[in-house]
Amino acid sequence: MNGGASNWWRGATVYQIYPRSFADSNGDGIGDLPGITAHLDYVASLGVDAIWLCPFFRSPMKDFGYDISDYCDVDPIFGTLADFKALVARAHELKLRVIIDQVLSHTSDQHPWFQQSRASRDNPRADWYVWADPKPDGSPPSNWQSVFGGSAWTWDARRGQYYLHNFLVEQPDLNVHNPAVQDALLACAGFWLDLGVDGFRLDAINYAMHDPSLRDNPPLPPTGKQRTRSVDFQKALYNKSHADVPRFIERIRALVDRYEDRFTVAEVGGEGAEADMNLYTEGESRFHTAYGFNFLYADKLTPALVRATLAVWPDDAGMGWPSWAFSNHDAPRAVSRWFPPAHRAAGARLTMLLLVCLRGNIFLYQGDELGLPQASIGFTDLKDPEAIANWPRTLGRDGARTPMPWHAALEHAGFTSGEPWLVIGNGHAALAVDSQQDDPLSQLNLTRRLIALRQRRPALRTGSLRFVDVSARVLAFERTAPGQQLLCVFNLGPDECRWQPEAADSWRVIEQVGGAQAWILPACSGLIAERT
Repeated sequence: MNGGASNWWRGATVYQIYPRSFADSNGDGIGDLPGITAHLDYVASLGVDAIWLCPFFRSPMKDFGYDISDYCDVDPIFGTLADFKALVARAHELKLRVIIDQVLSHTSDQHPWFQQSRASRDNPRADWYVWADPKPDGSPPSNWQSVFGGSAWTWDARRGQYYLHNFLVEQPDLNVHNPAVQDALLACAGFWLDLGVDGFRLDAINYAMHDPSLRDNPPLPPTGKQRTRSVDFQKALYNKSHADVPRFIERIRALVDRYEDRFTVAEVGGEGAEADMNLYTEGESRFHTAYGFNFLYADKLTPALVRATLAVWPDDAGMGWPSWAFSNHDAPRAVSRWFPPAHRAAGARLTMLLLVCLRGNIFLYQGDELGLPQASIGFTDLKDPEAIANWPRTLGRDGARTPMPWHAALEHAGFTSGEPWLVIGNGHAALAVDSQQDDPLSQLNLTRRLIALRQRRPALRTGSLRFVDVSARVLAFERTAPGQQLLCVFNLGPDECRWQPEAADSWRVIEQVGGAQAWILPACSGLIAERT
């Protein structure tokens, strides 16, 4: 498979698939596993090393699969276990690794574990979730706030207690301090490893453990950023990132290491994410890598942002390996956050070049290879519970989750023969795969070319990184591997500028976007040069 043997994941390019919106095989309007399998040849043509599948497990779909009611089965809307096995087999034939989500901090309130836990205070799973008595006045045990808004505690009359949910009220938090809970979760992970998955993306892993003393979170001083949810007003010190989380991570890694060439990547969000990411990837006994939201939620792309974000991951002994994503299913698409409409086509090319030049693993979200902008979704078409709850103060997640456009001329852009679960994004059909497939100048074929370059050049895939210049507009850094030195230069601004390195004649441009040349950089342009 791409990338070699035991360290195949180091510097890998991973293609993220949101199953509901990738390809529908049966006309019910919802993407499914057979639809993914039918399009794996396309994914392989991008040159990526692996795919990451968002949840496809049994779920009431209150949070579209991140509320799991059975960790070891496929939800019927996505297919069957046989369909999943066929997907893995086809992916492996195409030399693609398969990474799946593991959601270990919470379940659905419909999970049998929670149904039993809430029934009484003395059943075998009574301590499998986070339960607490009310304060004397009947109010919640602490001031903790849910990421989706409102208190993170909900009263349950069956137990006469509150239960914790850092996300939706239908997503009760597991008590991962309990060794029996850890054992059960590891058994579920082992089920999928036995089926041949090549690794896991660990969802919201810093929320896996809370402070058992239930101390109140302190207020968060004003940051200058808009506050749209109640959770934005406090510093989340005690409802996440407990000091024992790394011990649980070590148990996960020990399980994964019993299988050959497996891989783990942690999603870590919220305040203090950088420290958690470093901690959770430290040494050889924790996760292989982690990614956060430094780029995913940034409203501007600047040289200073890139330098500050990468500085958290120095190439030092014992330091973990980073991963980067500019877009995903939780964040508005990067080209719409970072560029005005007139510059989005150029911005898509520029950001793809920048992504393949970064030190670390890179995650490419479905549709980014087509240059898809964020879709505008009206209130009546919203599906995302966060967007509905906070309308119109947040963009929500639906605009990044619209169906993948496959055929420009077909109804619903070829995603489904039925009525799609979410509307097709405005203008997305014109960017469909078939309209770009044979155009050598398309965003799709640029993406293929750039990924191929990254795969061929050790300096880009695994080499060191050294910043040469970081000004208001220009970003320049060197990528170096034994016998190979590359210079990556980007003009992130709206106006042309000139920049050249020392000994400029010793560099030869090998790739460019936006009309960049040595050493004139039009707006939204960039280049890679090789030391001659």
